[in-house]
Amino acid sequence: MKKDRDYVLKTVNEKDIKFIKLLFTDVLGFLKSFDITAGELEAALENGIGFDGSSIEGFARIEESDMVALPDPSTFRIIPWQSGGRKVAMMFSDILEPDGGVFEGDPRYILKKNLARAEERGFTYHIGPELEYFYFSNSQEAKALDQGGYFDLTPPDIARDFRHETVAVLEEMEIPVEYSHHEVSPSQHEIDLRYDAALQMADKAMLYRFVVKEVALQKGIYATFMPKPSYGVNGSGMHVHQSLFKGKNNAFFDPDDKYHLSKTGKCFLAGLLVHAREITLITNQWVNSYKRLILGYEAPVYVSWAQRNRSSLVRVPGYRPGKEESMRLEMRSPDPACNPYLTFTVMLAAGLEGIEKNYKLPPPITNNIFSMTEEDREKAGIVSLPDDLSEAIKITEKSPLVRNALGDKIFDYFIKNKKMEWEEYRSQVTEYELKKYLPLL
Repeated sequence: MKKDRDYVLKTVNEKDIKFIKLLFTDVLGFLKSFDITAGELEAALENGIGFDGSSIEGFARIEESDMVALPDPSTFRIIPWQSGGRKVAMMFSDILEPDGGVFEGDPRYILKKNLARAEERGFTYHIGPELEYFYFSNSQEAKALDQGGYFDLTPPDIARDFRHETVAVLEEMEIPVEYSHHEVSPSQHEIDLRYDAALQMADKAMLYRFVVKEVALQKGIYATFMPKPSYGVNGSGMHVHQSLFKGKNNAFFDPDDKYHLSKTGKCFLAGLLVHAREITLITNQWVNSYKRLILGYEAPVYVSWAQRNRSSLVRVPGYRPGKEESMRLEMRSPDPACNPYLTFTVMLAAGLEGIEKNYKLPPPITNNIFSMTEEDREKAGIVSLPDDLSEAIKITEKSPLVRNALGDKIFDYFIKNKKMEWEEYRSQVTEYELKKYLPLL
């Protein structure tokens, strides 16, 4: 059902909803909100609600702090649990300047702007993310709740009921789920959302993280999307399945190609590879992100593609006869702590660049890249992703593609913020250093 202003007003009245949360996302990808009463809803839908943006990461300076949140009725959802016995709903908002103009610092707007660029070429961009996360007993220590492994059932997977409760809430909020399961590491889990258009999926990814954490808190535990919370085990990724459609036809599909991948798909894939190092700061934005992108823990390290080789950065899942719509590319480097609006933006920008400039796709790498020697990788032309946040900053800072995709406002803020994070991190004295050096030096 297409939700519009009248539908929202009618539903709020009929279901006796008392409060509506207006949601938006800051530049770093944190979900923000403020509540309005049902009595203010009609005016909010018409003119938006003013708020102070000076304390929101990447938004406005104190002298230009006035912002307007205009609710998007198509995103209206009722929250399954109540607040003090009162029903609450939520909507994502478009962030505007006081004069009604678009706010260039709104990540949701930036994604919409890049999607419009794709639509000018007849494409719609579809996304299917796999967000992994951990359950811990609390937020102060990475203490696993189980010792289960990949697809384990019982008795190791004691968090199965937590996952089922989360899936039920997501479905009740009109966020369809394909499946859920225990992941490789102890206490690590995954819930896969059903494929959708990129803007709708970015909204759903934000709500997914909110629901996972909220259900965990209600159960007396803690859920985290931190990429690498525990030493010695796999970290959490967000593999992103993506495709372009022209109308109802998958633009990545070619029945006559060896990999069933069209020229459009090959150029898009080549764009992802050529610009992979430039966009890594966005897809993996935290110091901790690079503790996951290391050898030995299944996360991609090297820039390459393949069909079945899961050591590659981008995988082309095998085609299923009669399922042309499922032809897609799987980008394996992003982690679930990214800003999904910006991550989907830079992946789309890289892919479109490949299409527009007719990038040539290199041969797939069928060998296990992790077992190749450095000399073998050099001969094959395989480069690596940035080793740490500092290297990622230096690469992205010089990227016209990322600047053009994000716009000057978000690009400049993001670079500045990441430099501050790196300086803060590298000044720390860690437990590792104390244990290793204090008794010796």
